[in-house]
Amino acid sequence: MMKNKTSAAMFGCLCLLGLWLLVGCSKKENTNESQTTSPSPAAQPAPAATPIDPSTVASVSGTVKLDGAAAKPSKIDMSQDAACKGTNTAETIVVDGGKVANVFVYVKDGLGDRTFDVPKDAVTIDQKGCQYHPHVLGVMTGQNIEIKNDDQTTHNIHPTPQANREWNESQPPAAAPLEKSFAREEIMLPVKCNQHPWMRMYVNVAKNPFFAVTGPDGKYEIKGLPPGDYTIAFVQEKLGEQTQKVTLAAKDSKTVDQTFKAQ
Repeated sequence: MMKNKTSAAMFGCLCLLGLWLLVGCSKKENTNESQTTSPSPAAQPAPAATPIDPSTVASVSGTVKLDGAAAKPSKIDMSQDAACKGTNTAETIVVDGGKVANVFVYVKDGLGDRTFDVPKDAVTIDQKGCQYHPHVLGVMTGQNIEIKNDDQTTHNIHPTPQANREWNESQPPAAAPLEKSFAREEIMLPVKCNQHPWMRMYVNVAKNPFFAVTGPDGKYEIKGLPPGDYTIAFVQEKLGEQTQKVTLAAKDSKTVDQTFKAQ
């Protein structure tokens, strides 16, 4: 009889101990779950733009040239689409009198951790004559890009980035403009048209507003720079990239020319 009572008592104690452990574990799991699923802190707002004293800003300008004879531009065969008119030529390397157009010039280094407001105004890409206009474009990260179709044929805009999200979207004639943007810096981001394989352009996405694209005369100008030491990069789709260093004092205005070697 005594043995039975002792066994029963021990069994009861073990049951109580098991129940206590179960409750304790359950509380611990609930606590961990609560910590795991608790909402994350609210996203921090974008940092305010670093102030620049307008009374001290400097500028850099110059001309991009080609050393050597430029290859004759190839003709574009648009016969596959009757809506594509014109005797257009390829824009791979555009040179006039030794001056190179469509070179993207930007401040590659020297701004440190400065931040800049994203421009509120959109930039425009137009599709006209079954070619992109402009051929080379500069925008800031997050800046709105408006893409229009002025042709009487459907285009298929297809950026193929490495650092940004790829997309592919058709745009029929007279359609509303497409509104797009790119979130990350990326230089010479290719854009093509899947409908018309000769249609190509390049979007340059920069973290700062200090950039320019050379015109038909090979000239560029970058204004509003705070005084400092900078690396200026010159990028051409076939000739590659070259850089130069420049030091700008307050209210400085310096000329930085660049020459590419003909291939």
